[in-house]
Amino acid sequence: MSRRAQVRVGLAGAGWIAGVHAAAIQHVPGMRVVAVASRTAERAAATAELTGARAVPFDEVAHGVDGVIVSTPPAHHRAAVEAAVAAGAGVLVEKPLCTTLVDADAIVALAERGATIAYAENLLHAPAVRAALDHRAQLGDLTLLEVRALQDRPTWGDFLTEGWGGGALFDLGAHPIAVALALAAPARPVEVRARLEGAADHPVDEHADVEVAFDTGLRARIEVSWRQSGAAVWDAQAVTPDGVVRLELLPEVRVERNGAEVPLPPAPRGVVPELEELGYLPQVEAFALDLVRGRAPEVDAHLGRDVLDLTCAAYWSASRRSAWVELPFAGDRDRAPISLWKDG
Repeated sequence: MSRRAQVRVGLAGAGWIAGVHAAAIQHVPGMRVVAVASRTAERAAATAELTGARAVPFDEVAHGVDGVIVSTPPAHHRAAVEAAVAAGAGVLVEKPLCTTLVDADAIVALAERGATIAYAENLLHAPAVRAALDHRAQLGDLTLLEVRALQDRPTWGDFLTEGWGGGALFDLGAHPIAVALALAAPARPVEVRARLEGAADHPVDEHADVEVAFDTGLRARIEVSWRQSGAAVWDAQAVTPDGVVRLELLPEVRVERNGAEVPLPPAPRGVVPELEELGYLPQVEAFALDLVRGRAPEVDAHLGRDVLDLTCAAYWSASRRSAWVELPFAGDRDRAPISLWKDG
């Protein structure tokens, strides 16, 4: 982005992930946070002080800005996106896109009418993921695809409550689902089945085994868990008759093709490596360029809806003893994934 371009950003939500976005924005010339809104005035004030912005009510966070980063709880994403678009701002909306497919449809409709709405799947901007996708594209049709996201359960926020919309598969699982869809493309998912496991001390799922059938005959496996002890493991393996691509994001970043390591660029000088390695800095850079150039985001609301569609179908499958469920999901579009699983 040109150093002369100025991109003013409002943060709708002031939690941990909003802080990550704010940290990334500090490294983008011409991009700055000017307004912060939160459910608590204290948190908005603290984040505003750190970023040199002003703390404002939610109904003012889109005033006088070019873009809004929405990182409120997922059930509030649609309202925040609609308010930002109505004020003339572009939007980068956190994953999961929202909690229901009705809300996802409404967000996608805004994008199809010309609103700039980027979906905050940071991993699809990560250099290692980009490299893995490039090398996978040079190979033939996939015969095996496995993607995993395994880590300890979160100890902050409302992730372990039904009000969040779902548990490990809904929240953490949005990452490996998006990576799996990208690695499998142009193949499209046509069916899914899932097994979910909960825990005695909270009401949501904390482990998921998901199988996705694609129109090419590929059956991909996605494993998501909040039961991992020790270091988190985020990785993927894509196998074709012509070769194998392996991707590792945690605990270390690595890409291999047929056992040979693929060179990756280092993080820019002065940048916390994780901001670059996990895609947060490239993501806000792309968002700034989307706003300046008036272009449609590459990682957009359609992907967010695709991920939620598969997620809802997986929860529905788990409620029916892991039966195969066709995609796109034809069930209730006004229910959150957790409801589809627990209420049947």
